Amino acid sequence: MSRFKPSTMDGDLQIVFGNSVPALYEAATDPDASPALSRALELHSFLALTEEQVARVRDRVHARTDPVRDMGELSADQLRFDAMWLEAALDARDGYRAALSQLLRAMPPPSQRTRPIHTALPRVTATLPPSAAPAPHRAGAATPTRRP
Repeated sequence: MSRFKPSTMDGDLQIVFGNSVPALYEAATDPDASPALSRALELHSFLALTEEQVARVRDRVHARTDPVRDMGELSADQLRFDAMWLEAALDARDGYRAALSQLLRAMPPPSQRTRPIHTALPRVTATLPPSAAPAPHRAGAATPTRRP
């Protein structure tokens, strides 16, 4: 079983990132994977799920309106509910497609991309001898004040 569901934007992802979608999911597990790749694959997952919902509702409507079915089984209430469900799923699909398209358009061309460089900064630690440490303030202690 595949780790991902296909979507209508798989080709766009492949063009922008230069790899198949399964390879992109594999690359996203690398600690040095770009945040843009992670976001794109997250949107891809949402889009694929939403497209699956659209297909389920479409198939349910087709089954209910099949010409070989008894006309007495047809329910306007069920079809209205399916229409609302389909509208919601299509709105979500359109939103995810728009967000993913916008992200992909904002990506620099593959020739201009660089991988992030992770450098470990050296840490310097030092401890002061007890005599050099500042004296702690005492809670409630009065500080002497000079009077003229």
